Amino acid sequence: MSSIIIKHFFHPDSSTISYLIYDLISLKAAIIDSALDYESNSGNITFDFANSQIEFIKQHKLTLTWILETHAHADHLSAAYYLKSQLGGKIAIGKYITQAQQTFKDIFALNDAEISVSGKEFDQLLSHDDTLFIGDTAIKVIETPGHTRDSVTYLIEDNAFIGDTLFMPDSGSARCDFPGGAASELYQSIKQLYELPDNTKLWMCHDYQPNGRELQFQTTVAESKQSNIHITDDVTLDSFVTVRQTRDNKLAVPRLLYPALQVNIKGGELPQASDHQPVFFKIPVHILKAEDQND
Repeated sequence: MSSIIIKHFFHPDSSTISYLIYDLISLKAAIIDSALDYESNSGNITFDFANSQIEFIKQHKLTLTWILETHAHADHLSAAYYLKSQLGGKIAIGKYITQAQQTFKDIFALNDAEISVSGKEFDQLLSHDDTLFIGDTAIKVIETPGHTRDSVTYLIEDNAFIGDTLFMPDSGSARCDFPGGAASELYQSIKQLYELPDNTKLWMCHDYQPNGRELQFQTTVAESKQSNIHITDDVTLDSFVTVRQTRDNKLAVPRLLYPALQVNIKGGELPQASDHQPVFFKIPVHILKAEDQND
């Protein structure tokens, strides 16, 4: 019988589901994809969501061993750095975060003091088939690029925490139009997940509750292969790429894209203030020509 417990936490503002996984025997724990509370209109950052996870950990006398990111998110600010400052633990992410760091260092005109391109802001960079542990329970790392180049899945027993690789069957799959994304790679990553045993549970990082339905965040490999609206088991590569690219061309820029990336490529660390001045995010400005606006 498994000694692993999975506790979900839903962050309504970003439709993010973060997971606290812990071992009843060792009381070791891992958190996957936690979030800060950021109000873009005011610039206020608070920690209510992360504090609810911290409170649960303290109440159950757990030790936080790992703070895991499935990728550098573009829709919420990671609470990884804050969690580590409060509870300890190591922050880990896929090794291709270094490519994201280089890309967004250039986009945001960040200097060497603001961001590395080596991934040193994280405690561990992960490769395919790496294994971490919470107590005696293994966490297998599966590289699942496509949504972003650095995307990884964490497989714990028969539970796969898949980030934005897939959504619930009625929502389909994640966009691939961010730098480093590729619909063809996402197809191969999903097919890799579909090779897991049919009873493997797939835990979502987001649920946007289409048509106002109740929150759902867990399906199985079998259910997704049978009924995912973008990619059932018999969908071809060309068909999926066409569907994905057509949809991506119509999607709006995520509301928190720019602040989220500036924080998340640094493991959740906020920009540094100097001389007691306020902290600022950089927002690129795109000046459109008249002919561009008419397209």
